[in-house]
Parts: sequence; structure tokens; C-alpha cells
Amino acid sequence: MFCFVRKRGQVTVELLLVLPVFFLLLFTIMEFGFIAHKVILVNHAAYEIARIGSLLAGTQGGRKPQYPAVDKSKLEGVKCDIFGSECGNVILSDPAYEPTPIDDPQSDQRNYDIVITLTYPVKLRFPMVNYFLADPPKKNHIKKITVRVRMPVEQPLYKSQSF
Repeated sequence: MFCFVRKRGQVTVELLLVLPVFFLLLFTIMEFGFIAHKVILVNHAAYEIARIGSLLAGTQGGRKPQYPAVDKSKLEGVKCDIFGSECGNVILSDPAYEPTPIDDPQSDQRNYDIVITLTYPVKLRFPMVNYFLADPPKKNHIKKITVRVRMPVEQPLYKSQSF
């Protein structure tokens, strides 16, 4: 008739075959969540630094500026306030000032945009996945996030010809 054969250890073998795939999937989801959090943090930081830079680059001492400029050390201070102890790892490139293609017809002056670029190296945390997501060299397990934000420089409306 029927012969029943006991298969001892079958569940253990199946578990050992499925478990690494399950953990790889779990760690991948967790790593992507961690990276997404850092991307949001860097985007917010770059936006705040660009906003403050646009406010500081406007007028200098009540004079009509010819070209906007801002002290990078002030922007570095804002960066350190946002990132705290990780401030040394974040790279803030020199702010660039790009003219806008349209001049302001009311004030008859050229408008500029400040462009802030932040680079933040994220140390990947979870095993197995950190090798696949890391930038070269892969043994460092670091993914660099680079964000570029453009913000118009705030300038007052000059209607007086005394400047």
C-alpha cells in the first residue's frame, strides 16, 4: 500500500534556503528607507542654506549691489547647525551666482540666483545590501548624496536714481 517515509530536517533545510533571501529583502527595504531619510535631510538642509544665502546676498550696507556675494563662513555655520556632529562630513561647495535670463523691468537691474551644492556621504548600515548600493570603492560602504538647489537672491526694489 502506502509507505510513509519520515523526512527529518526538511523544514530546517528549507528554512536555511529561504532565510538569506528573506533577510536580503528585509535589509534592502530598511537600507532604502535609511537612504530616503538622509536624502530628505540633505534636501531640506540645502534649501535652508540657499534661502539664508539668498537673503544675505542681497544688499550690502544699503548700497545697490552690482553683483551678489555672501560670506561662505555664514553658510558653513548654518550647515553645522543643521547637521550637528556630522558637520565635518558634509561638503558645501562655494555658492555660485547665476544671472536669471529675464531682467527685472521695475527696477531695471539684473537678478541673480544663488546655487548651493551639498554633498553628504552616507555610511550604509545593513549587511549584504551595503555592498551593492555603495559608490566605488565599495569596501567603504559609502553612498554620496549630492543635492543642488537654486534660489533667487532677494533684492529690494530701487526706484530712486540717487544710487
